Parts: sequence; C-alpha cells; structure tokens
Amino acid sequence: MTDHETLLQNAQESLNEIVKPYQVEINRRQRMANFIKNCMRCATRNDFLQLDELLKAKTARDILEETGIEESEHIFEGLREYANEQVDRYRMGFIEDLTDKAREADLEISIDFPRFYSLKGIEGEIDFSNRTTTINKKLLKSIDPRRIVTALLRIKKQLYDRPYDPRTFIDSLYGIYNEILSREKLPPGAKVTAQRLYLDYVVSLQSKPFFQDMDKSRFRGYSGAQFNVDLWRYFQAGIEGTSSGHILRMTPGRISALWLIDSDGEKRRITSISFEENKD
Repeated sequence: MTDHETLLQNAQESLNEIVKPYQVEINRRQRMANFIKNCMRCATRNDFLQLDELLKAKTARDILEETGIEESEHIFEGLREYANEQVDRYRMGFIEDLTDKAREADLEISIDFPRFYSLKGIEGEIDFSNRTTTINKKLLKSIDPRRIVTALLRIKKQLYDRPYDPRTFIDSLYGIYNEILSREKLPPGAKVTAQRLYLDYVVSLQSKPFFQDMDKSRFRGYSGAQFNVDLWRYFQAGIEGTSSGHILRMTPGRISALWLIDSDGEKRRITSISFEENKD
C-alpha cells in the first residue's frame, strides 16, 4: 500500500469515528420527533387507547429525561392522566365495542370478560392493568379492539383459511400412526402418545430438500394449534373414520399430554391416541 493510500484509508477511518456520535444523535432525535408527532396525532383524533400505549412506552420515559424539555413534562403527564382515565371509562364499553368490531369483520366471538373465544382453537384474555391481550399464548401489547380483531383474523387465516380435506387429513394421520406401530412392534389398535404422533406427523409434512439441508428456512411449520384445529374440523366433518374404516380414539390423562379438542368440542389433556377398526 502506498503512502497516499495509507493516508486516505486512515483519514476515512478517523472521519467515520468522528461522525458516529453525530449520526447516533440524529437518529435519536428523529425517534423523539416521531414519537411526539404520534402523540399529537392521537390527541387530535382523541385516540386515547393508542395515546395510552405511546405514553407507557420506554420512548416516553427517555424523552422526559432529555435535557431541555423538562418544562414540558407536565404536558405529557396531563396527557397520560387523561388517557388513563379514558381507558378506565372505556373498560365499561369494551365488550360492546369488541363485539361490534368482530361483527363488522364477520368474525365469531363470545366474551366472558376477561376471556374471549372465537372459532374453536382461538381464544384470548384481556389484561387491562398491563394494557395487553393474549391470543393463543401470543402477547399483543394493546387492548384496542381494532388491533385485537386484526390479530384474530390473522390467526383465523392461518388456522382455517387454507385448503383442508378431513379425509386426507385423517388418512395421513392414520398412516403415521401405523408407521409408529411398525417401528415399535406394537399390535394394531395400540395406543401411542399424542406428543409422539404429533411430532411424527410434523416430520411427515417436510419436503425432501429439508432433509437434505435442514435449514430453518426450509422447515414447514405446523403448530399445535393447527393440529388441534385440524382434528376439530375432522370431528365436525362427520365422516366415519379413515378410508379403511378405522376410528380415531383419544385417551385423556396428564402425563406427556397435549391439550386437544375432543369430538364434543371440549379442550382436554390427551395422553394417547389410537385407531381402532370400526366393527359396526
């Protein structure tokens, strides 16, 4: 490397170090400006739910600690008190609002506050004190009915709005069940653990390229919730077992169990699953 090249490289590295703190400061101030603009927008629209969420965020605390804006703290405090008061009042009308938003989206919902239920396999719980909603064990940092319904619709699409044939599903599950019996040298009709059957079924869904290169991007996800819903849709279809005439049986228990919806639509801890020949 020539002297000129060395000079230029060293200069570039030095200038990069000089500009770093300025760039960090620009980014920080931009985040602050965006936050304040969002607060202004919520105040203009009287969107107290979103305002309440914004003012409880870490960004709000960071801004109040900024030098030079301490005199504005009373503004944020006033907005925080107002939003909190409005949210508490809103709690009383929450059920009606959530029901209306779900109806507008043509989505089934029943509410037994703080819990609520949609289609089988989709349920949630409202936590007003922490301003959060849990849907199928996933946390939504909001109690805004619009965002709750949006999340419910997204889960519904994942679980229900896709090609599904109950006969194909149950025949595939029966095939996996028989493979387990063969490997374990178990007799026909023997019980296998629900967890084992679910795991082997997930493996059966993977493509050949996945087994050649088990990169996570190639993995085809199939959640426990999806398995649960597919079982429920099979029961709802009213078909008499597999194409070969075998009936699915689920045995409740507590050891190595999965929470599954049974043929009556009730969630139970299922320990084992078997397929028995229909002798009727």
